[in-house]
Amino acid sequence: RPAPAWRTSQWLNSPGPVGLESLRGKVIVLHAFQMLCPSCVRHGLPQAQRIHELFPAAVVSTIGLHTVFEHREAMTRVALQAFVHEYQFGFPIGIDAPSGDPADPIPATMRAYAMRGTPSLVLIDRNSFLRRHSFGAESDLVVGAAIAALAAEP
Repeated sequence: RPAPAWRTSQWLNSPGPVGLESLRGKVIVLHAFQMLCPSCVRHGLPQAQRIHELFPAAVVSTIGLHTVFEHREAMTRVALQAFVHEYQFGFPIGIDAPSGDPADPIPATMRAYAMRGTPSLVLIDRNSFLRRHSFGAESDLVVGAAIAALAAEP
């Protein structure tokens, strides 16, 4: 199915918003995380950084999505900026927009992608179709092979 549009409130490591349409023709690695998620910090974000560094930017685009569904008061934009700076993540990171419903703690993009939590990894092909969606830590080899297979498609 086509990948839903991202609904973000702000971006880090990018001069402006990044949308699916601007990345058409590239394989997109969307990594959803929370900076207070231990598995995100230990596994998911370092994996996203390695993907960003190892795959050619002309072929693969790594995007982070800070999607906060708990501990909102602690995970502000200022705290996220310091976190991104400290860990030196170099890929664009969008801040997932709130749902718009005060009773719904699940952010907009997280809900649109039916993510179960963080870390979540989504692979989107060159034509903006969802091709892989996983929750939790995955091996670098498995993820790298899936990215390489998508990058090899015409």
